[in-house]
Amino acid sequence: MNQHDYNESIEACAAHYGKEAGAVKDYMREGLRVALELPNRGPIRFLDDGALHPEIREAYSKYGFYVFEGVLGAREMLDIHADIALLRSRFATNPESKLDAEGRPALGSDCKGPGLRWSKALSDPFGGTDIANGRHQVKLKDLSAAAGAPEYAPFVLVGSLQFSEAALRVYGHPKLLRIAAEVNGEDFAPFNEVLFIKDAGVGSAVSWHQDGDTHWENPAFDEDIHGFNFMAQVYRSTPVNGVWVVPGTHKQGKLDITAMVKSSGSERLKDALPIVCEPGDVVMCNRQLVHGSFANAGFEPRLTINFGFHRRSSVLDVMGAGIHSPAVVYGEDLIKRRSRVIGYAIDARRRQYPDEEPYEYKPFMKSQDTYRWDDEAKADLKDYNLQDLSI
Repeated sequence: MNQHDYNESIEACAAHYGKEAGAVKDYMREGLRVALELPNRGPIRFLDDGALHPEIREAYSKYGFYVFEGVLGAREMLDIHADIALLRSRFATNPESKLDAEGRPALGSDCKGPGLRWSKALSDPFGGTDIANGRHQVKLKDLSAAAGAPEYAPFVLVGSLQFSEAALRVYGHPKLLRIAAEVNGEDFAPFNEVLFIKDAGVGSAVSWHQDGDTHWENPAFDEDIHGFNFMAQVYRSTPVNGVWVVPGTHKQGKLDITAMVKSSGSERLKDALPIVCEPGDVVMCNRQLVHGSFANAGFEPRLTINFGFHRRSSVLDVMGAGIHSPAVVYGEDLIKRRSRVIGYAIDARRRQYPDEEPYEYKPFMKSQDTYRWDDEAKADLKDYNLQDLSI
């Protein structure tokens, strides 16, 4: 990756921490140094037989994350930027409004499911609360935004594939879907999809947590039972605006994060590292990995196209966690219905990038179902996230 100088943003961020400023700077710089030395980044590589390269599998298993560099090319990045600009022009003007800046109904204002979520600038809205079944055990430090900054900022766009065709096309990327099949099996199932928005100077923190909720006590528990997320980076991901992880914790079961913070002596967990990326990189991150992000008090924005996949055995006939969607038992029909987004994404990408070989999703081949991305499909995706497979 390009060796970018993050010092300006690190200095700006650290200035918000008062007496802890020096410790924050040292923590971020040392985390960055160690992160860039890890052997878990590079291009997507497959063997001649189509298997994911064993060096990637081994590094992902050891550390719990892998940075695939340069997955999204220049043409696709231009497409994404144009799409995001249009998307943001349709955001509500504030958390209480149903209208955008032009007085039109705001994006998602007519949806039944959650859409755009806002957060107080530079705050930690989840930490120490009961949100998401209390998985965010500790509260990170709320920082003070600069004078003139908005009080609230867009934070997460939930059910993003119904709003962003560019994100839908990323979701249908054939190499990423091949990786999903390699890790979770050819009958892999979808999880959920969001855009994480961390604008410079206002982006909120996400307290340390593990995403898995359902299978911690499962006798068949292993490192992959709660699936993984892809995180496609629209902008550079830095120690200031990016996700931090504690490598290897995805293998250790459900952890007492409160105790980890106490042992570390501050909210800056020992052994944590930032996931640093260039625009167009895509991270594969195990959902069981302890991870979080600090408030973005730096100068660079982050926007992440986030989407995940499960093993089918992890969701079939399993009671959902009730975090991203209502808690129900996920039967075959519901999983098939939720999986339609994979078919729509594959066709949407085929139309935009006809020179690529589209991915063939094995469950559709067996059932002979076909999916076409058109106006009817767009209408069919409305509120699709009410059927997220949340475990």
